[in-house]
Amino acid sequence: MQLSLTKPICFFDLETTGINITKDRIVEISILKVYPNGKEESKTWLVNPEMPIPKEVIDIHGISDADVADKPTFKELAKEVYNMIKDSDLGGFNSNRFDIPLLAEEMLRAEVDFDMKNRVSVDVQTIFHKMEQRTLSAAYKFYCDKNLDGAHSAEADTNATYEVLKAQIAKYDEVENNTKFLAEFSSRKKFADFAGFIAYNEEGIECFSFGKHKGRLVTEVLEKEPGYFGWLLNADFPLYTKKVLTAIKLKSFNNKI
Repeated sequence: MQLSLTKPICFFDLETTGINITKDRIVEISILKVYPNGKEESKTWLVNPEMPIPKEVIDIHGISDADVADKPTFKELAKEVYNMIKDSDLGGFNSNRFDIPLLAEEMLRAEVDFDMKNRVSVDVQTIFHKMEQRTLSAAYKFYCDKNLDGAHSAEADTNATYEVLKAQIAKYDEVENNTKFLAEFSSRKKFADFAGFIAYNEEGIECFSFGKHKGRLVTEVLEKEPGYFGWLLNADFPLYTKKVLTAIKLKSFNNKI
């Protein structure tokens, strides 16, 4: 079957040095771009993370320090990656909670602006968990009746994710074949930032979702406690979270003028 698309969608997967969004780095990225006419374009890069890859992580994805020693850094690849995804929605497996937030951090560190304002994201893992509650290898076997050879290789995981989504749409009548539905169906609680520090309340207004100000409006906290904004910018929060906070503060300031 063919996905019903109004714009391209880029399925992607990252292999990294670990799972800390603010501190870990990409060592491999694979992108499969699918166009509305069904055309497919793919690209995979090995990336020098400029930090050691822990042994326990190498044991999972098999990419060693030697494998990436002579590869370009993400900063050197960032514009090429961005040019491939800039006109597209995004899709992945656990991508809303990990791959997209980490990609955003790498982009911002490379001084390439990145946001989700004009795109949606389809998280195939969320659809799978809502319907079946399993892992990518199990999903691939369940939906496609295939064994996932080369699991934890970014390219194998990316291609499997794309195949699983198409099989999910074919299997479930309630899973519609359009990107907007898939994005909404595969999302969890709505957050303004990728890491989940700033949530939207029932009125669609940004609130803190952690700490002493949990549940309070961001604009209210920043107005009554201006030093908190400075603390957030200097603390160990993701760059994208800081970007969102700055945008909220600037919008609030401009509304007062």
